[in-house]
Amino acid sequence: MVSAGLRDGLAARLAAAERSGVPIGPLTTEHPGLDVVDAYEIQLINIRRRVRSGARVVGHKVGLSSLAMQAMMGVDEPDYGHLLDDMELSPDRPVRTADYLCPRVEVEVAFLLGADLPGADCTEADVLAGTAAFAPALELIDSRIENWSIRLCDTIADNASSAGYVLGRERVAPGDIDITAIEAVLSRDGNEVARGRSDAVLGNPATAVAWLARTVDRFGVRLRAGDVVLPGSCTRAIDVLPGSEFTADFAGLGAVGLRFE
Repeated sequence: MVSAGLRDGLAARLAAAERSGVPIGPLTTEHPGLDVVDAYEIQLINIRRRVRSGARVVGHKVGLSSLAMQAMMGVDEPDYGHLLDDMELSPDRPVRTADYLCPRVEVEVAFLLGADLPGADCTEADVLAGTAAFAPALELIDSRIENWSIRLCDTIADNASSAGYVLGRERVAPGDIDITAIEAVLSRDGNEVARGRSDAVLGNPATAVAWLARTVDRFGVRLRAGDVVLPGSCTRAIDVLPGSEFTADFAGLGAVGLRFE
């Protein structure tokens, strides 16, 4: 664990890297004593700063929700970050690649909550009962750490490497589709670059959302009606280049696209 003053300083460095487009070195290399509690506190410092500046929390994202990613990071549970209203992107407007450091695209099935979820005792059944609809989504991830050279505490401090998200127009009720069996194909400039199935996310994306509800409850936070929850990617992340155009097609759930300039 590190001091409160150092947490403030590391949060400021991450915020400066995001503003300037100049990445910083891994926090965990410079400060080996940094732990998960420190990392979440650093994340919250920057989220609170953005909220004070006018942003609004509209949901959360789950990261490290595939077993392969957990094994790579040497952890046995996911992590999470915040979604703010100023992170929402539009499928109708190109995204400026220059506004990000090293962006990548991930394929997600978004949960749109229609009711508040329980906290410490939240189950997959509670998640499905509280979900108004699923929606096709892409998450734009980015790292303020140079060359994506991250360990667990680096990505947690950096808002779980989240940078933006876009929702497709389609909405499907939980009772109308099997959340564990949604096939997804990601194309870049018309060529397939990744494919996966929704059960790549902990065997069931609802498991990731239930984990999130239980975890944030420890910090006095609840997942509320109207929130957007991204449970994790069912494909590998794909690098973004200026001029790229991505489309994700979901079996039974529609499609979502994002263009970059």
